[in-house]
Amino acid sequence: MKFMKLGSKPDSFQSEGDNVRYVSSDLATDVIVTIGDVKFYLHKFPLLSKSARLQKLITTTSSSSNEDDEIHQEEDEIVIPEIPGGPASFEICAKFCYGMTVTLNAYNVVAARCAAEFLEMHETIEKGNLVYKIEVFLNSSILQSWKDSIIVLQTTRALSPHAEELKLTGRCLDSIASRACIDTSRVEWSYTYSKKKNLDNGLRRPQAVPRDWWVEDLCDLHIDLYKRVIATIESRCKVSADVIGEALHAYATKRVPGFSKSSSSAQITDYAKYRALVGSIIELIPEEKRSVSSSFLTKLLRASIFLGCDEEAGLKNRVGEGLDEASLSDVMLYDVDLMQSLVEVFLNSRSGDDDVTAKASVAKLVDGYLAERSRDSEKLPLQKFLALAEMVSSFPRQSHDGVYRAIDMFLKEHPEISKSEKKRICKLMDCRKLSVEACAHAVQNERLPMRVVVQVLFFEQARANNNNNNGSSSTGNSTPEIVPASRSTNTEDETESWDAEDIKTLRGELASLRLAKNQQQQENNKGKLVKGGGLGVSRVFSKLWAGKERSGEMMSSSGTSSPGSVNDDSKSSSSTNKKH
Repeated sequence: MKFMKLGSKPDSFQSEGDNVRYVSSDLATDVIVTIGDVKFYLHKFPLLSKSARLQKLITTTSSSSNEDDEIHQEEDEIVIPEIPGGPASFEICAKFCYGMTVTLNAYNVVAARCAAEFLEMHETIEKGNLVYKIEVFLNSSILQSWKDSIIVLQTTRALSPHAEELKLTGRCLDSIASRACIDTSRVEWSYTYSKKKNLDNGLRRPQAVPRDWWVEDLCDLHIDLYKRVIATIESRCKVSADVIGEALHAYATKRVPGFSKSSSSAQITDYAKYRALVGSIIELIPEEKRSVSSSFLTKLLRASIFLGCDEEAGLKNRVGEGLDEASLSDVMLYDVDLMQSLVEVFLNSRSGDDDVTAKASVAKLVDGYLAERSRDSEKLPLQKFLALAEMVSSFPRQSHDGVYRAIDMFLKEHPEISKSEKKRICKLMDCRKLSVEACAHAVQNERLPMRVVVQVLFFEQARANNNNNNGSSSTGNSTPEIVPASRSTNTEDETESWDAEDIKTLRGELASLRLAKNQQQQENNKGKLVKGGGLGVSRVFSKLWAGKERSGEMMSSSGTSSPGSVNDDSKSSSSTNKKH
């Protein structure tokens, strides 16, 4: 930090209590200057030689003539109700008048400058007066220093409007902006940059100055001054939007309670203060897309909703429009209603837009969100689960494993829902787009309706047959569309009326099918075992659709099975298992 010492005489100011300051001298003091609640016992001559205002006050005998200036004189006591910087800044000026040693630095120079202006300590009174010396110090040292300029700018806020009238605030803004805009190759001064540095074999490599080298040093500024700095920087140079976005992120992380793990999460008591803070940050966000991260917008939206900011609606639209860039950890901060609103914004912003990649990303995001949110059964009732899931049901997905996971988690945490509700949820899932691993889990999943288990087995068999014919490996997208010849309109109870042997048969079919497939590859005997392994599945699948309506109903080409035929299949499956 730069500093300047003025005067050469030893400091002889003494204190008596908290409210009395006097000069220790052989000469008796002959004037009392009261600043606020502090009395200064001083000598007239040193003051008269440097301050035009004190000259007027001391030589004036009529107190009434000074009422317009709000300064009153009573005998040898001068009362100055207000002076920029208060008693501390007046003491600096008084010591300068005595020629005593006084040290100026970035923390007190603005207050001293404003007080010197107030006391009219100009060159017209004496050459080399205090105003002149402070101006030289500001121009030659303080405003040439990056960090000192920031400190001085911060002090101007408490000295408004005096600092504004003397253009001290504007000069600090210009100094800071000119350095923030300089080519990074010319940055030679120290700055704060806490991001991780690259390491090479355990040794720190010399690095070029990053484009956002200045963002952390500005985080100590009050939001009013910070807004002016950012505006000045943007007007002075073509700084990229992502650098401004990084500056806002750093500022919010440090200034908004609970915004990050490292920031303070103390309970907010002054809602108006932080509401204005968050609102100002939102206003400063560049319009360019991807200028700020999705994670930053997510946290900012959550804070704006909590604080009730007026800018909440606009920020919500921005977050929704870029929902395809969000991560699952980001959106888990939202409740279900807000998540639904964001998906709706995304849908409206992409109307008529065939952005398959973006829609697939949002579909995957919603699937993951529903799976995680389902763990809290009280906060995710059935209707909200369905409403959110159905909003993205038409979105393209390479696999429906995410949908299955969300459904399975919901069924696990909501065992009380009815069979019809289970079937409604399961309609969201396309069994033909499940991976082999998901199919293996589904056929063993007792939470799923039996109809869904049969569909999984049927499509897995068809996919395996198709892959064997094509000589390809099993994937989630290779299953051809297979539609039963007819479907009955059985009641809920009829559809689910399966005996224990039926269930056992169904559970074992997929294992039998895979065993048969492996044996087929080993013996190079195409067709034998696959057909045997899948026969039971086809019959049971027909039974599911046929139900108990045995009259007047068209059956599938695989034939109508009787209750006993299922047991026969089970025996056949068991026999096949014994052989292998």
